Amino acid sequence: MTAAPNTVRYFALIPAAGVGARMEAGSPKQYLAIAGKPMLRHALDAFLASPLIAHTYVVVSAEDGQIDAVVPEQGTGYGVTVLRCGGATRMDSILNGLQALHGSIAAHDQVLVHDAARPGLTPALIAKLIMDVGDHPAGGLLALPVVDTVKRAGPANVSAQTVPRDHLWLAQTPQMFSYALLHRALSEAPDPQAITDDASAVEALGLAPKLVEGHPRNLKVTLPRDIHTAELYLANP
Repeated sequence: MTAAPNTVRYFALIPAAGVGARMEAGSPKQYLAIAGKPMLRHALDAFLASPLIAHTYVVVSAEDGQIDAVVPEQGTGYGVTVLRCGGATRMDSILNGLQALHGSIAAHDQVLVHDAARPGLTPALIAKLIMDVGDHPAGGLLALPVVDTVKRAGPANVSAQTVPRDHLWLAQTPQMFSYALLHRALSEAPDPQAITDDASAVEALGLAPKLVEGHPRNLKVTLPRDIHTAELYLANP
């Protein structure tokens, strides 16, 4: 995967070491079948179908016994490699994956981090993120502007305040940053508990990632009811 010194390459990194406790399933949610194949496979297929992505890496736990059935062909020639270095948290898994790739990815190459539980990703959304972020120094992410009225709840779930929705966005993934910036942001995070996504780690450095409008189909499957919604989108590409 050598490239000219000034050539920017785009790599996908999917942390998939979580257990998906809120899904209340018998196995990690990334392996639950949605529209005929594991949720993780849908995300993988989107990256594999994108001509802009040089390679895709999936980070799983060392003891993961299911990933080989989802990614039967691995290595440089197949476009996807499994890294068995998952950590206790999503941030740990991403940072471990970046460290495992040290030396094989240039500092200026771009890393697109994507949730394994977002099966609605498409090559078109990947291309939109890459093109719209361009060479923005702080990277960027897919997100959706908030369109509903937002309420702040008080005790006993009563409506205590209406929050202005102007300038509010719901973050999605992929979130794209240079290898060097992402590694620095995660390594230097002052409070790992406050890092809810990769963009928040970059923001902690005083930088402002670019927001690129995504699509509702790119929802995160978190609760059992989300499966049906995801299948409706997958049935209508």
